[in-house]
Amino acid sequence: MAEVEHHFARLSQVAMHYVTAGEGPPVVLLHGWPSTWYEWRHVIDRLAPHHRVIAPDLRGLGDSSRPADGYDKRTVAADVWELVEHLGLGRFHLVGHDWGGPTAFALAAAHPEAIRTLSIVDVTLPGIGPDISQGGRRWHHAFHRTLDLPEALVTGRERPYLSWFYAEFSWQQGAITDADIDEYVRTYSKPGALRAGFAYYRNIPQDAADNVRLLESGFRLPMPVLALGGARTEARARGLEPAESLGCIADRVEGGTIAESGHFVPEEQPDALSARLMEFWRQHPDG
Repeated sequence: MAEVEHHFARLSQVAMHYVTAGEGPPVVLLHGWPSTWYEWRHVIDRLAPHHRVIAPDLRGLGDSSRPADGYDKRTVAADVWELVEHLGLGRFHLVGHDWGGPTAFALAAAHPEAIRTLSIVDVTLPGIGPDISQGGRRWHHAFHRTLDLPEALVTGRERPYLSWFYAEFSWQQGAITDADIDEYVRTYSKPGALRAGFAYYRNIPQDAADNVRLLESGFRLPMPVLALGGARTEARARGLEPAESLGCIADRVEGGTIAESGHFVPEEQPDALSARLMEFWRQHPDG
């Protein structure tokens, strides 16, 4: 794994842990659930020789602090914007996987002038295009939105619960190793971490309402957008749904899939994902 430097930034609402590596045009990578910055470890290996890479732990997750509220994606995106300003990045490439995708979208919508390109990986936008919960087929969305019960059932059982997702949502079995699960369980076992993670789901109605208002206002993302899904939908990947979702609110969308990957694309197919990202950035160095 690439040598990364660990940092903390004291922002207005959160103490944000983040890692950095490399030099060059800046790239910000936003993770999802049940992950942390660590899901990008293999991608960072491949990007760092060419880019300055910044990968934070989002509000409430990883080693960042855990505010009681503020898990709608506009607020989570505002944390990332504070970090970007703190680091003085200027214009940058932005990538989001899973919940990092709607967060990246919210950031790009709020500060389009700062975003060279936006890349969304294996997620749709709440309220825009294909249903993010796939009509209830993603059963855990409803479960996680139930108040208090998930915490009561999962606390003390973090490893078997999270491990089910790493296996069930992966096509490449073993891409997330026992040692990797140890790292994820380390952070998701911390006080308040499960509740914070479930809060990302509990804010789906607010996120959808925010996005629908934005869409109905006539807003369009001005920057080039890359929308990718894992190709193996039998492993819970989203296929072309991300491209369909982003196509509803952006005009410069390139869609596609990553072959032989389930949902956890950054860990299952880091070579293919990194190559696709860097090719996209070469095509659109300045947006």
